[in-house]
Amino acid sequence: MSKKRLAASLLVVLFGILANILVFRYEPALSEKKVTVKVTLTSDEENYMEMFYLTDGQKMPDDFKAEQSSGVNYKKAGTEKTLEYTVPADASYLRFDLGSGASETTISGITVESNGKTAVIDQNVFSETVRLQEVKQNNVSDGINLTAEKEDPYLVWNTENWGIAKLVKDSLWLRYLLVKILACVVLDIILIVTLKAGKKLIVLPKEVYQNRKLLWNLSKNDFKTRFAGSYLGIIWAFVQPIVTVLVYWFVFEKGMHASGINLRSGITAPFVLWLIAGLVPWFFFQEVLSGGTNALMEYSYLVKKVVFQIDILPIIKLISALFVHLFFIAFTIILYACYGYYPDLYTLQMLYYTFAMMILLLGLIYATSAIVVFFKDLGQIINIILQIGVWMTPIMWNIDGMELNPILITILKLNPMYYIVAGYRDSLINKAGFWEQPGMTIYYWILTIVLFIIGTKIFKKLKPHFADVL
Repeated sequence: MSKKRLAASLLVVLFGILANILVFRYEPALSEKKVTVKVTLTSDEENYMEMFYLTDGQKMPDDFKAEQSSGVNYKKAGTEKTLEYTVPADASYLRFDLGSGASETTISGITVESNGKTAVIDQNVFSETVRLQEVKQNNVSDGINLTAEKEDPYLVWNTENWGIAKLVKDSLWLRYLLVKILACVVLDIILIVTLKAGKKLIVLPKEVYQNRKLLWNLSKNDFKTRFAGSYLGIIWAFVQPIVTVLVYWFVFEKGMHASGINLRSGITAPFVLWLIAGLVPWFFFQEVLSGGTNALMEYSYLVKKVVFQIDILPIIKLISALFVHLFFIAFTIILYACYGYYPDLYTLQMLYYTFAMMILLLGLIYATSAIVVFFKDLGQIINIILQIGVWMTPIMWNIDGMELNPILITILKLNPMYYIVAGYRDSLINKAGFWEQPGMTIYYWILTIVLFIIGTKIFKKLKPHFADVL
């Protein structure tokens, strides 16, 4: 074994050890989890009772918003009822609205549930309210008695001593242990395959580097020829995405929001900013996958040339689309700055997520561009998948604000574009690093590497037959 080969093998092994350690050290953020708060009470009036929540970083009482609340109708006055509310596991304050008008309510118990486990909140704990609005509180033997006299009565709890974090951890530890073990097994298998593949994995990057000047010139020419003959030329590459953003913004901001349809619960930033952070990477993904799939068909005259390195053809479409994508990244940063969200070190992460998306796309388009030569219907299938994908990926709606089945949420988050879209928003809005989501990061790169290996193998396998079919 050569020294270079040995050094590369050692690096792969060290990376594997580090990745396994990170997987087992990973603890999911509480913001990603939901708990059910059950309030057992009796009131002498029927009312619509709401629960608002604040998460870490939000200030009480100014940041209580309708987007971060849920409500339940209390019916049959004088009877004991248990009202259920879903809130994030990292909720730091809970505001409980007693409805409107004068009433007398007794809260006899509060429980918190997470994945089948229940924590009963001690009466001495939930009787310690931190704010009362138009309410008089009297601690009694069977709970707390609340007398409301005016229009907007409510009380606020600090959940610091409710033990929610421990409850969530205890309820999920076995599930996460199994997931971690599975992730490590898959990761180790990939690393073993990588070690065995050796030189085969660097063939493609080597070919790209050797043909870098030709690749660059072809990419520029591809970008220009798409709009050749039109009066506005390449301006159309920027006009269509901007118009699409405006249409989506109008529909969701002015249409659905005005009609009471709430798909953006939990979103604190202006909706247009939140929306564009999801649409910009999706436009790039859509353009590359659609164009890259048809790359060999479009450049069939080059495929038939014996001396031409056809491996670079799918990459031409990727780089061509990258020109527009980089413009929209700059446009997005400027738009955010206009709203007071100024660029910082976290903003640079957009380059990381762009690179991550490019590797994912390379694996996909190498496979699809090769298969479509023999199976023409694949192009139409991909168009349908993209139409569905834009709605299955939480671009226009906030997955963390929807009261969905936890299994369904997990399935939706397995979509690799969820990682990219969430990453753009973390870079621009939430100011969170990709290293703060090690579980999702490792999952994304495992999936991406697997798809890249499969895609390049399919391309190499079918490559000798392209000229015969085209």
